[in-house]
Amino acid sequence: MMENAGKINEEYFKQVILPKSGFRRKEVLVGPNFGVDVALIDLLDGRAMALTSDPLSLIPILGLQESAWLSVHLMANDIATTSFSPQYLQTVLNLPTSITDAQFREYWQHIDHFSQQIGVAITGGHTGSIEGQNSTIAGGGTMITIAAKDKILTSNNAQAGDLIVMTKQYAMSSVAILALSFPETVRQQLGTEIAQKASDLFYQTSVLKEAAAVRQLNEKQRIVNAMHDVTEGGVLGAVLEMSVASGLGVEVNDEKIPRTPVEMAVCELFALDPRYCIGAGSMILSVRPAHETAVVQALVEQGFPATVIGKFVAPSEGRTIIEDGQRKSLPYFETDPYWAAFFLAYNKGWK
Repeated sequence: MMENAGKINEEYFKQVILPKSGFRRKEVLVGPNFGVDVALIDLLDGRAMALTSDPLSLIPILGLQESAWLSVHLMANDIATTSFSPQYLQTVLNLPTSITDAQFREYWQHIDHFSQQIGVAITGGHTGSIEGQNSTIAGGGTMITIAAKDKILTSNNAQAGDLIVMTKQYAMSSVAILALSFPETVRQQLGTEIAQKASDLFYQTSVLKEAAAVRQLNEKQRIVNAMHDVTEGGVLGAVLEMSVASGLGVEVNDEKIPRTPVEMAVCELFALDPRYCIGAGSMILSVRPAHETAVVQALVEQGFPATVIGKFVAPSEGRTIIEDGQRKSLPYFETDPYWAAFFLAYNKGWK
């Protein structure tokens, strides 16, 4: 299992991590759980604290500013699934010894800038360097927010009968990072227009504004039961994770998944199925029946394309996808294909 790149699978999580998760405290409302973006701790005063942890990126081929954006916003996207914005950030940086003082100052300046933009205070952590550290993962971080307990959403609260609404389109972050990392190849193979549009997707990979829209929709009555951001495993991986976390079955209509020529072209160039590769920037919503039209309309009015792509069903109905009119089992891939595609292109010398 640990030989594979990417996140561990559900079976490994349940066998190794879940049984050994420290002392059991009664105020932990949501602890370690496959497919759940945040932990939730009851503060016993009507509020709860949501926390999430993620790797911090430092990808030289991509750039220091872009790496800082990923570091801040991938964590922020996890907190956004609560329908609230993050407030606090702790960082642990184990940097390569090859990074210069000037490079680190620039990287940290961007971390500070992007944190300030979204109202996040950096409250502490650890910073150092390690000999032999050559990974694009430079450490880890934890983001925290505190909000009214009864208003916080978690991705394990989808209900049978809920409609699945997807925002924006698939494979956004994969396409953007590949276009930025291999600009000459993408431009030569696909043309300047597609290369530019693919690169432009990078700074559209935050879902904080969608989360704020959902919070407004839920103000009087909870019509969105749960949210899950699309990361490793793509949109179909996110839907399956959400169904597992909620103990439900799921039915996805492949034809309804939003596609654009840009994502399709870039993914074809890198031999990727865009439904299964990292798609930060898209959010999956579990919406109560009869409210999906209002939710889609509200999101579209605020500038976020949204589409109903399926529904959550009883566990007995299984987890399926309808492709070309045929119902098939919805697969889950342990390794996101993006990683292999990226390193294959890198090793080929693509520029």
